[in-house]
Amino acid sequence: MKVPDIKAVFEKLDIDVNRLGDENISRAIMLLYNLVEDLSTTIRELQQENQRLRDEISILKGEQPKPNIRPSKGGGSGQGNISSEAERKDADQRSRRAARGSKIEKVQIDRTEICRVDRSILPEDAEFKGYDSVIVQDVKIETDNIEFRKEVFYSPSQKKSYRGQLPAGYEGEFGPNVKALTIILKYVCNTSEPKILEFFTNFNIFISGASISRMLTKDMEVFHQEKEDIYRAGLESTRYQQIDDTGARVNGKNCHTHVVCNEFYTAYFTREHKDRLTIIDILRNFQDRRFCFNEEARELLEQLKVPKKIIRVVSTTCTKDHEYRQGEIEALIKEHLPSIGQLHQSRILEALAIASYHQEVGYPVVEVLVCDDAPQFKLVALWLALCWVHDGRHYKKLSPVVPDHIEKVAEFLGMYWAYYKRLVEFKQQASQESAQKLAEDFDTLFSTTTGYAQLDERIAKTKEKKEHLLMVLKYPEIPVHNNASELGARAQARVRDVSLQNKTEEGTKAHDSALTIVQTAKKLTANAYRYIFDRVSKRFLLPSLAQIIREKSLRRNYDCG
Repeated sequence: MKVPDIKAVFEKLDIDVNRLGDENISRAIMLLYNLVEDLSTTIRELQQENQRLRDEISILKGEQPKPNIRPSKGGGSGQGNISSEAERKDADQRSRRAARGSKIEKVQIDRTEICRVDRSILPEDAEFKGYDSVIVQDVKIETDNIEFRKEVFYSPSQKKSYRGQLPAGYEGEFGPNVKALTIILKYVCNTSEPKILEFFTNFNIFISGASISRMLTKDMEVFHQEKEDIYRAGLESTRYQQIDDTGARVNGKNCHTHVVCNEFYTAYFTREHKDRLTIIDILRNFQDRRFCFNEEARELLEQLKVPKKIIRVVSTTCTKDHEYRQGEIEALIKEHLPSIGQLHQSRILEALAIASYHQEVGYPVVEVLVCDDAPQFKLVALWLALCWVHDGRHYKKLSPVVPDHIEKVAEFLGMYWAYYKRLVEFKQQASQESAQKLAEDFDTLFSTTTGYAQLDERIAKTKEKKEHLLMVLKYPEIPVHNNASELGARAQARVRDVSLQNKTEEGTKAHDSALTIVQTAKKLTANAYRYIFDRVSKRFLLPSLAQIIREKSLRRNYDCG
């Protein structure tokens, strides 16, 4: 019997276990219900595993796997859609509501044209009464090819020629408008390089695919520095940072693009790994790794479940509070713990790297890291704040077949998102009194028992994360969801869908810098094309995005203070 068939059978039954009058019978039926749910979950997982293996066999045979067809919107049930965006948006809509001005007020008038009335159709008594204004937006794309005639002087005495210099930004065959537009088409319009070539060809710009590729990867030093400045300013702008990651391909190899952001910026870092040391590298902006053994490092080793005998060796081997380079600490481990396994060695490096990072001087240390529940994010920052939307998805993944259980999931989710809405409202008017009440109500809500075992287990797991889910009560400025970094990851995913991969390290670095600038400009409501043109043309008339971040951060802190 398939899971939908089991569900149909229960829908035909009309049993209310709360009205049976016999507690033992009620308890027995509830146990059977939970047994059915467990078996249904097992069937569903086995079916998915079976299909995955079938697909692998099909691929090995050179055939096509089963297509992944998404269910129609609103149709079916189960795990087709586990997104909690609708609930989040409903709770956030009050704080996100903004006044909208007329679009016409923002339109720049480039020229005015008089539409005259044919005088032959006018009666003799017609009088001129002025004009009716109609604004029409249009765009004109045309070439601006320039022949520069450089003066040439020759000095017989010096035996040397003197030539006029081209304006800044006009090096090579193509001007700054073509270069800036190429970057915009790639990272704002998400256009593939062949389509960029096709675009320019349609407007009589004679350019090759290789030239477009060079524009996107070569001579990017100014943008790499812009990214460095943006990231430093972003880390300094708030006490919290948000982080997430998504897949990337570099020359056929699977990698990870890490996204770090807050309300002012979004920065991208593509790396081979996504372990805890890589996260620390990113937050330190890839300065040379440092390791320190101190009391915090000892506590971290215990939290990471490193055996006590290994901790004793580390504590007697390492000089307390001394900063070690990676080669030095690895040599000590090899000398004094020659038979240590890879896992425990990694844990030692992680603990000592975190301890060193937390006492960093001269570079901002993240106070609160907002993220999902992935293990590599834990312990890195001083405090961890978990995303409520990620936690809510676990409840959406529940697929009960018993009607009573379906109702209980729906009822609890209603209470879940009502509580979430109260947290959003708390951020607007935070107080110690309301924080205390929310903490108490959290305990009440997540002490709920429904009789549906899988739901009760999920509720208990949420309760265990109380400190991290309620970090907003201590830091009201932090978001209660990680949507910003997820949107940043989505931008990278859209580029990946079009371009598939980067071929070189140079191209990967250029991709990260360009995407950082474009997505940060979007957050700061800066015109990305004008900004990139300003940098490509070497005019540098516009303030840097890092400067805008610092100004906005100062204004925000002033308004909040």
